[in-house]
Amino acid sequence: MGSIESMIGFLRGKVAYTFPDYCFLDVHDVGYRVFVSHQTRNHIGVGEEVMLYIHTHVREDAILLYGFFSQEEYDLFQHLIGISGIGPKVAQGILSAITANEFYRLIHQKDVKAITKLPGIGKKTAERIILELKDKLATTSFDDDSYADHTGDCSDGMGDKIAEATEALLNLGFGQSEIQSVLKKKTEWASTEEIIRYALAALQRF
Repeated sequence: MGSIESMIGFLRGKVAYTFPDYCFLDVHDVGYRVFVSHQTRNHIGVGEEVMLYIHTHVREDAILLYGFFSQEEYDLFQHLIGISGIGPKVAQGILSAITANEFYRLIHQKDVKAITKLPGIGKKTAERIILELKDKLATTSFDDDSYADHTGDCSDGMGDKIAEATEALLNLGFGQSEIQSVLKKKTEWASTEEIIRYALAALQRF
């Protein structure tokens, strides 16, 4: 089974269709169903030629392909599925909710509370993730600048408002990276509702 799972390193082809959690990738007239996170989906478009790093998941009843736009996302996926209790679906859900850079920051900060807010993750699993990955990711660098504006005003509840609004926007199908790019443009908010309205207007979705 191990040889099958490592047989495909990447696929290069044209995106034929995209769906909420997968795409059809046309490789020499063969359409592969490749499951992708929201992060990867935000980087690909129908008709574009792309290269996706591939993880092959073998089950008794199916062989599933998971694709990743970046090596960084692929590497984090491999780390996650190596943890007891986390399968490909849960790992993909995590990568849809947060970027690899953001996840590394949470591991470095040992932020159990934030990790439990990720889909499919309870407190015990969050603690296990930190325990198993903190040493593996000890030398991993991450860009903390994107959080400077968001964490500076946590004393007056600003951080909680941003977190609640971000979670609501993620549930609407927006990607973490596009949400962040919008919220970085403003630092003062009266309420969670104001943040959501502002983000929806900026993202041109109503």
